[in-house]
Amino acid sequence: MPTVEQVRESLAVVKDPELDIPILDLGLVYDIVAEGENGEHVTVTMTLTSPMCPVGPMFKKSVEDNVKAMDGVKTATVDITFSPPWDPKTMATEDVKVTLGIW
Repeated sequence: MPTVEQVRESLAVVKDPELDIPILDLGLVYDIVAEGENGEHVTVTMTLTSPMCPVGPMFKKSVEDNVKAMDGVKTATVDITFSPPWDPKTMATEDVKVTLGIW
């Protein structure tokens, strides 16, 4: 049964396709839930850097495929939300803020 922390570790390698920065470091992942008798269904709630992200569908599929590849996961759902809107000033790690030039 995958734990939320194991899913989070798995997502650590997934990068935003436009910024080439890990989605966890950007603060794009809002929630992870493992459900089912053995946690075999995982739902990731996340956002995109922009509502008009041209690679949004591909990006969503990449996250979904990453989670589905984990041992014990049978199904995965990626829910995209824009509430709250992504704000790198408050959601990104300090290293990402430096990389993006946010002081």
